[in-house]
Amino acid sequence: MLFLRSLLYFLGSAIVLIVLVTIALVLFFIPLKARYAILSKWSFFCMWWLRITLNIKFNVIGKENIPNTACVIISNHQSTWETLAFQKIFPHQTWVLKQELLQIPVFGWGLLLLKPIIIDRGEKLKALKKMIKQGADRLKEGIFVVVYPEGTRQPYGQLGEYQNGAIAISKKTGCDILPVFHNAGKLWPKGSFVKHPGIISVVIGEPISVQGKSATELTKEIKDWTQAQSISINQ
Repeated sequence: MLFLRSLLYFLGSAIVLIVLVTIALVLFFIPLKARYAILSKWSFFCMWWLRITLNIKFNVIGKENIPNTACVIISNHQSTWETLAFQKIFPHQTWVLKQELLQIPVFGWGLLLLKPIIIDRGEKLKALKKMIKQGADRLKEGIFVVVYPEGTRQPYGQLGEYQNGAIAISKKTGCDILPVFHNAGKLWPKGSFVKHPGIISVVIGEPISVQGKSATELTKEIKDWTQAQSISINQ
C-alpha cells in the first residue's frame, strides 16, 4: 500500500513539475523573483500532496529565528524532502548544487532558471572560490543561500563531515549563519522511493555571528548544535 501511495505522490509531483517548468521556460525573460514565485509553487504543491497521499506533515520549531535579511542557511542533509520543504519555510532562496543535477530532464531545467550556485565537486578549489563569489552575489540580492555542508545525503540518524564552504561565504560577507536541523530521513529515507506517514520535525536555531570566530570554531559550534538537536528530536 505504501508503494502505491508513494507512486501516486510521484506521478502527481511529476505532472505539476512539468507544467510549471514549461510555464517558466516560456516566460524565461521575466525577473528572477517572478520565476522563483512560479517554480517554488511546485514545492508548495509537493508538501500538500505528501500530506494527502502519504499523511506526511511537518512541524517547525524556532521559525521566529529566521532573520529579515538574507543569510546563509546551514542544514543537515538526509532526504529529498528538505530541498522541497525549505522553500515553504524560508524566504526566497537559492542553493549550492552539484552540476550533475542540471542533467536531469525538466527538473534540471527548472533549477537553472533559479540561478543556483553550481559546482564541480571534482575541482574543490575552483568550487570553493565559486561558492564564495556567487554566494556573496546572491546575498547582496537579498536571496538566502542554502548549503548542505555534508555534501551528500546521510542515512537517518547520522551526520557526515561538515565542509567549510558555507562558513567561507558568511565570513566573506559578514552575514550570520542560520543553523537548521530536521529528521526527514526517518519518513523519506535517502534513496528510497517508498515514504512513510508521520510528522517531520524541523528546528531553526538562533542566527550565529561569524565575527571573531575561526572557520574551525564555527564548524564545531554548528555541528555540536546539530548533534544536540538530533539527540533531542530523535529520542
